[in-house]
Amino acid sequence: MKISHDFTAPSDSQTPFINPERPASRFRPLKALHHFRELIKDKEDTEQVFHIFESLPRPGFRKDARAFVESNKGRALLLSEPELAPLLDDHDRLREMPEGSLAHAYCDFMEKEGLSAAGLIAEYDRFSPRKYHDLIEWYGFRQRDTHDLLHVLTGYGRDALGEACVLAFTYGQNPSLGNVFIAYAAGLNMKKQIKSDAPIFKAIREAQKMGKACPRITEESIVDLLAQPLDALRQRMHIRTPHHYHEAHARFRARDIDPYDMLAQAA
Repeated sequence: MKISHDFTAPSDSQTPFINPERPASRFRPLKALHHFRELIKDKEDTEQVFHIFESLPRPGFRKDARAFVESNKGRALLLSEPELAPLLDDHDRLREMPEGSLAHAYCDFMEKEGLSAAGLIAEYDRFSPRKYHDLIEWYGFRQRDTHDLLHVLTGYGRDALGEACVLAFTYGQNPSLGNVFIAYAAGLNMKKQIKSDAPIFKAIREAQKMGKACPRITEESIVDLLAQPLDALRQRMHIRTPHHYHEAHARFRARDIDPYDMLAQAA
């Protein structure tokens, strides 16, 4: 699948780590709060998520990015996986991988949900059309492009709590304030709107702990991960069945609340 964006993956030693034209990050918590309020009106409005992350930059991001892209593993992945979206959207190729692999589960999930990696990129490009073609961009885009893969690896759905848990898991992997802000603010919003004893915050905290225990997905070869049996891969990556998440769903349903539509029901 051809992707309609103007990002050229860096592939040589002349690519700067940071483009000198890249603007400095600014910490703007009030702006993040505004965009979160817009997000809870429509959880599919992905652009609001990008605004939140821009408003809450992670102080250690550049340090971690530099350490990885300058490592032997990082340099190898820069050559073998310069872009993830073409790989993730090539379902014919992914379906050639073994049955029971992460690749098959990923294709099933994306096709059921009507999603694509290119679609997420298109959302991002509307938010931030300019590209800087530096190594920190490549590192950051790996985090962006593997979001839906994390849903499949962790078993969290695309319901409001599932999205919060994936972001909490991501915070455990890459401690961005944007991840933890959206995760816990979403949990608070669910608690406020839904009358239930569901363990919402326990589910979010459980996801955060699993993310911290798991090796950084974005620093692994995504091709290698996709080819592996999903159950064995979860065990190797210390990803357990999310007990509190499933318990929360059970308690929602006990009160005739659909976990995938509960905020709309509350409204």
